[in-house]
Amino acid sequence: MDKLNTIQSFVRVAELSSFTKAAISLGVPKGSISTSIQNLENHIGSRLLHRTTRKVQLTQDGLVFYERCKDLLSDVEEIESMFQQGKANIRGRIRIDMPVGVAKNLVIPNLTDFLKNYPDIQIELSSTDRKVDPIAEGFDCVIRVGGLADSGLIVKSIGRLSMTNCVSPDYITTYGKPENIDDLSEHYMVGYTQILGSKSDAWEYFDGERYRNIKMKSLITVSNSDAYTAACLAGLGIIQVPMAGVKQYIEAAALIEVLPSYKAEPMPISLLYPNRRNQPKRVQVFMEWIQILMQQYID
Repeated sequence: MDKLNTIQSFVRVAELSSFTKAAISLGVPKGSISTSIQNLENHIGSRLLHRTTRKVQLTQDGLVFYERCKDLLSDVEEIESMFQQGKANIRGRIRIDMPVGVAKNLVIPNLTDFLKNYPDIQIELSSTDRKVDPIAEGFDCVIRVGGLADSGLIVKSIGRLSMTNCVSPDYITTYGKPENIDDLSEHYMVGYTQILGSKSDAWEYFDGERYRNIKMKSLITVSNSDAYTAACLAGLGIIQVPMAGVKQYIEAAALIEVLPSYKAEPMPISLLYPNRRNQPKRVQVFMEWIQILMQQYID
């Protein structure tokens, strides 16, 4: 068990990039984790971690070792639970990442129902518009909206999100309501980019044959989805968003749909997870739950 504890400590340090945070997470002294991992490195004859005063990073050997350790811990969990039946025996930590809007509008409001069924599961939820690296950052699964690059992850398609164009009543009072594509040259869009300083997205629309882009003026450019919607509510421009994310504002007349015949292409939404031989049962039940939950969010 000492070796298993050492491996668990190493994996936690790798995930959190910190001996201190790993020690707090595991409820053990920081010194004991540092000593056990140093002994592990001496035993296998390779440095696994780069240590600086600011952070801890995996070496190239450490990254390979980390992946094998994750598989090993997953196998141990499967062995321990292979003869256990029922929800009471499904326990442990799940690390997940998803876009801000999905977490805020759908998952977190419904998470209590999931945890009532599985009270021994602990959720660590990362909510960011940045595309995390599930393997390097130790996530069990991630939800992605939009196109996907080849990542080596298993991909399950959940569906597609219908898009809408919105402005606020204040925007219409100040700039008028766009009625057709030609009007957009006199209007402003809220710019969006994940990295400020880089090029923001253009206005996208379907012309009856294919999707096209139009460059528009912007009063503001933001880098996350909450700020994107907030800028629109403040009257700073037109936005293109999944209908599910702004439905509440449209129903409350805080936002108004415009150009209904010129919507952007529906956005795919996917569930991604590392290619492991055996997914822990807790991850399996969560992914099943999230796929059912997402059905009310998609087309």
